[in-house]
Amino acid sequence: MPHPLFLGLRLLTGLGGVVLIITALSAAIRSFVLPRNEVVRLNVWVFLSIRLFFDGAARLANSYERRDRIMAHYAPVALVALPVVWEALVSVGYTALYWAVGEGSWRHCYELSGSSLLTLGTTDMNHALTAALTYSEATLGLLLLTLLLSYLPTIYQAFSRREVTVALLELRAGTPATAANLLGWLNSDGSVQNDDQQWAEWERWFVEVEESHTSLPILTFFRSPQPGRSWVNGSGLILDTAALLFAVVDGPRPRQVEITFKAGCLALNRVYRFFDEKAGAAPTNSLPEGGTDDPGRTDFDAACGELAEHGLALCEDRAAAWLRYCELRSRYVPALDFLARLTMAPGLKPTV
Repeated sequence: MPHPLFLGLRLLTGLGGVVLIITALSAAIRSFVLPRNEVVRLNVWVFLSIRLFFDGAARLANSYERRDRIMAHYAPVALVALPVVWEALVSVGYTALYWAVGEGSWRHCYELSGSSLLTLGTTDMNHALTAALTYSEATLGLLLLTLLLSYLPTIYQAFSRREVTVALLELRAGTPATAANLLGWLNSDGSVQNDDQQWAEWERWFVEVEESHTSLPILTFFRSPQPGRSWVNGSGLILDTAALLFAVVDGPRPRQVEITFKAGCLALNRVYRFFDEKAGAAPTNSLPEGGTDDPGRTDFDAACGELAEHGLALCEDRAAAWLRYCELRSRYVPALDFLARLTMAPGLKPTV
């Protein structure tokens, strides 16, 4: 009869194997099935580990175009790595279980686990309990792969919808894309009060970004097909346009623009909080001094000049307008700057 200590070791090993299997299965379910945003620590460790290699390679690049090409591979590689890590944990967990039920040496248990997980059937088993475990392992292996494959179309559909809006923004906001150019385009018929349909589309876009980029966070790192585009920059452009409209343009605030601005601030800050646990403590109400030597103030004054050329009626008190603009931007700039750094977006600055 085996020694009690040896039986205890087998029991602990089996329990450890169960924990590994549950951890992998839970990570897969919470990543692709659970319909809400939840931080999966296992996935975070995988993403961070892979990001270290890509950050190192990007630092060696001597231009943004090369860094962009390198980082464009990060999200796909990290996404493919997830099921590999999950299945590796399942394999190790079942190896421990096979050893715990007396299937022989660790090497034999590992071979049996790999054979079962990959449904090869190349390794013999000793008794019925082991057979049941091999069938369950094969089922889990197929399930994990199926989860990823079934959600790939969902991920790329969300990516495609996001990028269509980003591309349309580039067409409307000129080159370089600025809030002043976008407001000028909205004022092409002599009024910025009748563009509710356009602002409603941007509102829906922000709502989709918030939902998809927190429930499927890997989407945040998928880069635009064109190196100069970024969903982060596009978000900043829309919000800067609304802030400039509220602060500078003389007239009532369109209600739809207010709703879109609120949706955009909520979306960016919720994605920000999802990725940064310290986001809740970040200051959001700090305002600049507003002096004429502020570089942002120079861009602001230049934008006001462009708006006047487009025929928009502007508020006379430029200093008060600048302070209103800064207060409005303070609601989303911390999130915008964080996400720009996180995604290595093209050089981001106030898009006035």
